[in-house]
Amino acid sequence: MLRIPQSPSCLRNFKEAAGSGQSHMCGWMHISDLRGIRGPMLIFLYLPYLRAATPALYILWIAMAQVAGQEDREKTTALKDLLSRIDLDELMKKDEPPLTFPKTLEEFEYAFNEYGQLRHVKTGEPFVFNAREDLHRWNQKRYEALGEIITQYVYDLLEKKYNMTKETLPVDATGDEPTSFIYLSPDALSNPSKLLVLIQGSGVVRAGQWARRLIINQDLDSGTQIPFITKAMEEGYGVMVLNPNENYLEVKKPAKSTPLPSPTEPSDEPAEKRERKDDKEGKKKREFYEKYRNPQKEAETERIPIRENGSFEEHVLYVWDHFVTKASAKNVFIMAHSYGGLSFVELMNQREMQVKNRVCAVALTDSAHSIWLQETSKSMQDWMQQHCCNWVSSQEPLDTQLDHMLPDCPRVSAGTERHELTSWMSFLSIFRFFREVLETKEGEEAEGTSSTVTTRSSSLKNKHQDL
Repeated sequence: MLRIPQSPSCLRNFKEAAGSGQSHMCGWMHISDLRGIRGPMLIFLYLPYLRAATPALYILWIAMAQVAGQEDREKTTALKDLLSRIDLDELMKKDEPPLTFPKTLEEFEYAFNEYGQLRHVKTGEPFVFNAREDLHRWNQKRYEALGEIITQYVYDLLEKKYNMTKETLPVDATGDEPTSFIYLSPDALSNPSKLLVLIQGSGVVRAGQWARRLIINQDLDSGTQIPFITKAMEEGYGVMVLNPNENYLEVKKPAKSTPLPSPTEPSDEPAEKRERKDDKEGKKKREFYEKYRNPQKEAETERIPIRENGSFEEHVLYVWDHFVTKASAKNVFIMAHSYGGLSFVELMNQREMQVKNRVCAVALTDSAHSIWLQETSKSMQDWMQQHCCNWVSSQEPLDTQLDHMLPDCPRVSAGTERHELTSWMSFLSIFRFFREVLETKEGEEAEGTSSTVTTRSSSLKNKHQDL
């Protein structure tokens, strides 16, 4: 390790060499190796560079030089006092761009190609999350802004390409209360044969989506419900698309200033107590800094719940009561992903007999339900074993039978270990499952009808012979 030279002339030489940027020898010491130099000498070596730094940092380095020779505790106290005087808002504002982003895909300079993949219109490259290095919060806000545009893009597809209509929730909403909506195909309520109800998982996704990340980074087929809607319509289903995450209206509050706590004046408090207090205040400042890389403060908001649709489970129950039960379809099919599976089990808890009478089959993908925590009855578990199937994330090939673990419904592999991909990977298997269940049901009904007709004919024949 290098040592600080002791002679005044050697110190002067070090200073001159640092100012000229040239290497200089002073006995056994070399200016090119600064690893052993500490305290005030290090400040003098870097003085030309400090002049180019921000005023706040320049003051900080001078303060360090002034306290370098003091005891460690005094040095730490002085630095904490100086840091408490620095306005982090002002110091960091120029590090992060404004949190304002484009409102359309065109302004973002992105578009979906013929394969449903999001690509940059000029470079043809996929979406890049880290558009600005070391600005994670700004990158995340940019990603969220793009996500809102994607949501509207999917809505436009449902309405314009598939001719689906929005139905406002609650159905008797007044003009000034918060509302949500679901999407219905033209024959969702009038189709006499089949109805498919699609329930997404929890999170930021809205009607028609399985996973925003897949839409942005992979394609529309894997991340949206579009393939399910297309296939269902081709096979004669009416379709109902639920929107269980749209359950509140978010409104802005007036912005409130939250300045950093002002430094305390010297007091007669014991040193240990004052040090603990300083540590606590220092922790608050560090948390403040981490939260605001550049502290552009966002407006505070409050959430106003939508009547009778204020939660995921309430929404599913409300749609069942006001739409599914009023549909003409003889056979209702439900496809639910992740938390959507939990909401279906909760629906059964509330409307067991109605579900058993109307629902023909239920396809779950990586369902989050729990028959124990949700306290399902034995009769419900037996029904689920006969009418449900859960495609779960697994490294096994698609449709491989897996251990049931719980006495609720069969579990098979979705052919992927990625949770968000389970719906897309099991897409064809789900519709095959629906067809098989429906064929079995129709076969049993036909057999029952045939037996009834035969019995009646025999009875009439015997009566005729008696006469």
